[in-house]
Amino acid sequence: MIADVMTFKQLLYWVMSVSLLSAAHTAFAAEINRDGLDSVRACAGIKADSERLSCFDNAALKLTAPRFSGRLGLTTEPFEVTRPTRLRYQSDGVIFVLYLKDKDGEVLQNLHIGGGGEDSYLIETAGTYILQINGSESWRIWLEPA
Repeated sequence: MIADVMTFKQLLYWVMSVSLLSAAHTAFAAEINRDGLDSVRACAGIKADSERLSCFDNAALKLTAPRFSGRLGLTTEPFEVTRPTRLRYQSDGVIFVLYLKDKDGEVLQNLHIGGGGEDSYLIETAGTYILQINGSESWRIWLEPA
């Protein structure tokens, strides 16, 4: 009987956890889409072709899901960069430190945001990289063509 109650409690905990994560993901996706669509709408009014195209290119980036996201700390699996790539990162917390490491774990660049916000760094050389992220809240990271 106790085993059945514990199993039910564990199942209930799991269902509640999945529901909360799903709701958080849906809210985040809706925020990305709203911001991206607002950017697209703003681009439509630009008269000059080259400026409008550049605006649409930037708006499309806002509609792209992050390659990495999480909360607090994480070390990514190794990933490949085959051409110059912009590493764009956002943080919702007051502390965010990002280490760009080579495949052997040597720190190549120490990046940070104080107080939340967004920044980027250009990875110029093709290779295998690892990211170590230390944050005080949630964060998102994109790998975008330079």
